[in-house]
Amino acid sequence: MGTSRSSRRAVIGAVTSLLLLAITAVAGPTATAGSSPPPSADPGAIRDWNAIATDTISTNLGATHPSGQAAIWHGFVSTAVYNAVVGIQGHYAPYKWRARGPSTASPEAAAVTAAHRVLLTYFPASRAPLDAAYTDSLAKIPDSSAKSQGVAFGKHAADHLIDLREGDGRFAPVEFTAAPAPGIWRPAPPAHLPFLDTWLAGLRPLTLTSPDQFRPGKPPALSSARYARDVNEVKTMGAKTGSARTAHQTETALFFGGNLVVQLQTAFRDHTARHHFSIAETARMFAAANAAATDAVVTAWDAKLHYGLWRPITAIHLAGTDGNPATEADPRWEPLLVTPPHPDYISGHAAVAGAVTRTLTGILGTTRLDLTIPSEVTGTTRHYEYADQLNEDMINARVWAGIHFRTADVNGCHTGSRVGAWTFTHYFQPLRPARPQTSPSTQPTCRHGEQGSATGT
Repeated sequence: MGTSRSSRRAVIGAVTSLLLLAITAVAGPTATAGSSPPPSADPGAIRDWNAIATDTISTNLGATHPSGQAAIWHGFVSTAVYNAVVGIQGHYAPYKWRARGPSTASPEAAAVTAAHRVLLTYFPASRAPLDAAYTDSLAKIPDSSAKSQGVAFGKHAADHLIDLREGDGRFAPVEFTAAPAPGIWRPAPPAHLPFLDTWLAGLRPLTLTSPDQFRPGKPPALSSARYARDVNEVKTMGAKTGSARTAHQTETALFFGGNLVVQLQTAFRDHTARHHFSIAETARMFAAANAAATDAVVTAWDAKLHYGLWRPITAIHLAGTDGNPATEADPRWEPLLVTPPHPDYISGHAAVAGAVTRTLTGILGTTRLDLTIPSEVTGTTRHYEYADQLNEDMINARVWAGIHFRTADVNGCHTGSRVGAWTFTHYFQPLRPARPQTSPSTQPTCRHGEQGSATGT
């Protein structure tokens, strides 16, 4: 069944390529500004379809789906859109692709077509709203050969991405088989849900060579002083009631208590609009950041499945079994936030934040990110001027929420940072850099985290 589908796509791709050649011959690849208006290339179309993608993914997964799966779909959509744009305009190296579209094609038409086609392939239940949005987007672009060329090339870019992801391990029946024992994860109260989306641990990454390429070292031994410090800190600072948290610390925990992927997409849209990014620059930022986030999720889930470390709520309830005299059991202890249904080590939130911030520092050439992030949980926004400020708050937030040990957050951030550095240095690079780009690799973006660093509004 998969082979026949691939064959059909190969035929469709060949026909599409012939159509592109025919269109180019009619329009003329050397059309000048004097003979026709420039192809439509509004970067706002990419932001619009990122918002549509966010809504589509949330509708199909559930807005509060407690895993990193949403990052995967954003990675797919963003890389297809990126290829559709840079395949026409150039500027940046395409993602795992060598095809080029006619220079007279509209990159805007290509971008919205690629986004629509990828989303429709993976979320067919959303056909009606996706088709309506696509019709509206195309209506904004003047009818011309440039528009037709862009549509054809956008389909080509989407189909290439879809073919690349064939047999990538999505939804494979991966099981967590470790027997319950001290330190070993098991479903946590109150719902006692099973390990969610285990298949993410074996998903073929977008940029890494394998899910375990940057697998971190093992977590602290239960008998260690470091483990005891982790347990006692989260027990004190992450409790639902009677915590030593300040009001600002509680707000920080709640601020990052929702869907981080949604928060980041909003921040990307705001940043690219305020800084007047071109359509190629906008496509690149979304693609690089979301590809890094995708692979950070895969890396985090690989570690979760491999190490299977229990969550704080289980560790505190069963502290009498850990063999560490510096911990004490409290079977009535509850965290501020509900514990997500997957192991502690490493933190997915911290890994994604670390990957995204490191990728953005590479793209921007500075650790000054200028990101404004909203929270649907608190109804507030926070402005993060620098990468380390965002990562510090993220590390602290998951401890203060009572759902992660600090080591899981710190190591998650550093692991994500390695993923982000790999993504940026191996993909999405300028084709002809005007000058050697200085990467701020010596400037730390992950800290241990001790207190909140952002301004809340």
